[in-house]
Amino acid sequence: MGDAHLQQALTVSRDGFIAKRAKAIARLPEFEALRDAARDIKEHTLAHLDLYLEAYEAKVLASGGTVHYARTPEAANAVVLDICRKRGARSVAKGKSMIGEEIGLNAALEAAGIAPVETDLGEYVIQLRHEMPSHIIAPAVHLTKDQIAADFRRAHKDLPQERDLTEPAALLTEARKILREKFLAADIGITGANFLIAETGASIIVTNEGNGDLSQSLPKVHIILASIEKLVPTLEDAGTLLRVLARSATGQDMSVYTTLSTGPRRPGDPDGPDEYHVILLDNGRTKMLGSDFAEMLRCIRCGACLNHCPVYQSIGGHAYGSIYPGPMGSVLTPGLYGLDHAADLPQASTLCGACESVCPVRIPLPKLLRHWRERGFARHLGPETQRLGLAFWGFFAKRPQLYGLATQMGVRALALLGGRGRFRSLPFANGWTAQRDFPAPQGETFQAQFAARKKP
Repeated sequence: MGDAHLQQALTVSRDGFIAKRAKAIARLPEFEALRDAARDIKEHTLAHLDLYLEAYEAKVLASGGTVHYARTPEAANAVVLDICRKRGARSVAKGKSMIGEEIGLNAALEAAGIAPVETDLGEYVIQLRHEMPSHIIAPAVHLTKDQIAADFRRAHKDLPQERDLTEPAALLTEARKILREKFLAADIGITGANFLIAETGASIIVTNEGNGDLSQSLPKVHIILASIEKLVPTLEDAGTLLRVLARSATGQDMSVYTTLSTGPRRPGDPDGPDEYHVILLDNGRTKMLGSDFAEMLRCIRCGACLNHCPVYQSIGGHAYGSIYPGPMGSVLTPGLYGLDHAADLPQASTLCGACESVCPVRIPLPKLLRHWRERGFARHLGPETQRLGLAFWGFFAKRPQLYGLATQMGVRALALLGGRGRFRSLPFANGWTAQRDFPAPQGETFQAQFAARKKP
């Protein structure tokens, strides 16, 4: 809250994402119907996921590719490293992939002596800073252009000090110069996948920079990292999902690049890889399928819930301490790693419902957050002070007359403490008032006012 650079960056991104989404939706009268269709497609796919995985694998094999199943991040990394060793790879060009972040792929490659280079501009910046992404579609949204310019001057040794980097276009030109060399030198290209098509065995990625295309077409080997819920039945289904994805994410009708890849290079193809590998990650997702949290697997990673969340808007993504921040991350992270490792995340929400209202596949995020809260409370994972406070409140709530008397006394005491009408410091709530003031109570309690109105 006290980071001036972060608050400046969040203000710019918040206003941009929300306003652009609203304009894009206003241009599409059938958007709400598309949300229903997108939800139904994902629900159907998850209900028959085993069949669609088999169909997808068969199509990939028929096109000359290979499918690898990985139950854990360690297993997924082992597959990548095995492919790299067989090819004698020394460098890897990586398109944007949240699964790559989830499994800690860069650290695994570096430990094996292989240099990974993030080719998405935002991912490249945070790689230079040794940070996690702070947003699932805009990894460097927490940074200002001045901070990025300083990082380029520090990391790019051949960058003349006199070059002007004050404009975004100049930063992009500098990044392009460095990254083009990395694309050409890479032994292996790795991308994520927005959707996997069971009907054709194709993988779809959407980007605004074209880096994904270069990552998968120039190197001799293309590796796709995807989680199992990225499957959709047909290309037509993917088209429906694409219509809600870009509008929800960046306010575009479509992303600049929507790229399909299906297997390795065929005879006569002018470019493309000699080898084509798809790694399908589970990492707790099959366990979620049969649980109260299966609806979370509908997520298409648009980031709309982050953009509209008042908590995320105030603190950014790094405060969540998870690869997946915001409302979607607060539900998904406990599902993947266990509530013991993420008990605080479901509490990082006001339950205002803004996330559910904008989700393109209608995930009931507030309901799922409440489920995690209930489980955390039942397992005593929250702070003891919270339990004591709720027990104290419950004692009075079960005794209406005593509750009314106690609230009247409390309101009068707080009104006296409030001074000129606003608190600068509030007993037992210094964590709140350290960042914001708080209005002091004015007049009687709601219950007292309601009782007075009922009298004839």
